Amino acid sequence: MEEELRILSKVWISALVSICYCYFISSRISKCLLRLISIIPVCILFLVLPLSLSSVHFCASTALFLSWLANFKLILFAFDQGPLCPFHANLYRFICFVCFPIKIRQNSSPSGSRNGLRKNERIPKWVLAVKILIFGLLLHIYEYSDSLPRFAVLAIYCLHIYLEVELFLVFVGTVVSTLLGCDIEPVFNEPYLATSLQDFWSRRWNLMVSAVLRSTVHIPVQRFCTRFLGPNTAMLVGVMTSFLVSGLMHELVYFYAIRLPPTWEVTCFFVLHGVATTIEIAVKRRLRWRPLHRAVSGLGVLAFVSVTGVRLFLPQLLRNNVIES
Repeated sequence: MEEELRILSKVWISALVSICYCYFISSRISKCLLRLISIIPVCILFLVLPLSLSSVHFCASTALFLSWLANFKLILFAFDQGPLCPFHANLYRFICFVCFPIKIRQNSSPSGSRNGLRKNERIPKWVLAVKILIFGLLLHIYEYSDSLPRFAVLAIYCLHIYLEVELFLVFVGTVVSTLLGCDIEPVFNEPYLATSLQDFWSRRWNLMVSAVLRSTVHIPVQRFCTRFLGPNTAMLVGVMTSFLVSGLMHELVYFYAIRLPPTWEVTCFFVLHGVATTIEIAVKRRLRWRPLHRAVSGLGVLAFVSVTGVRLFLPQLLRNNVIES
């Protein structure tokens, strides 16, 4: 572990030096092609850095923060778009916004979500405490997993992944918020309260990833396809492409963590959800679908996400004992 921490320090020092280069050099270059060319070496480095790490947790989190989110943010920055624009005159803030999945909280708006959290609303402390308690219980239950039914173990794995990712990002957001002296928006918006797949993926699950994909993939693809397919079909193509790219990026993170060739199960998971979400959006628009009772639709969404997650999202992790590690 001592050696792994030393390597982790070197990886992040290299990342910080590269981000400083983007701040002092790339930001002075005119936007578009020239700035993008100046940023490409940093993007390549961020793709290589996680390979130095052997710990699953260090490697996966570094891959998520640098190889995926930081690279996408820097590509947007090359065109004066995304969360790094307008340009942050403070180097310290620029580094934090490149490295971490954070967004400064705007003024709370009553037009936010009717269920779960309103837009920009802070997670209640008692909800966070309950989640920490449940996560601790799950770790204890793992000791008895051999005596539990298979479906119960798989359900525990699904809940474990969600809680571990959310609690880790809450911790990161809290630390960065304290250092920057500002409020940070929550990354998750109680996804178990989703009433549709569109609600789950666009308004509740990992909102920073959704925002980055929307800017880097969905909007450009939609604009390009509108010329040939019309606005409605182009929007659906943008949604589908975003899910495909998300699947490929998850495959990349899995590769860093497992170091085995991809099986494409995770990509199939996101493509399947992309197809289901686009069908849902199209049906709602064409037939003016009357929403089901939220108890019915909510259970349907949770069932679909859980079953497809067990069949397609979890197998690589289970086969390589990633969750137990």
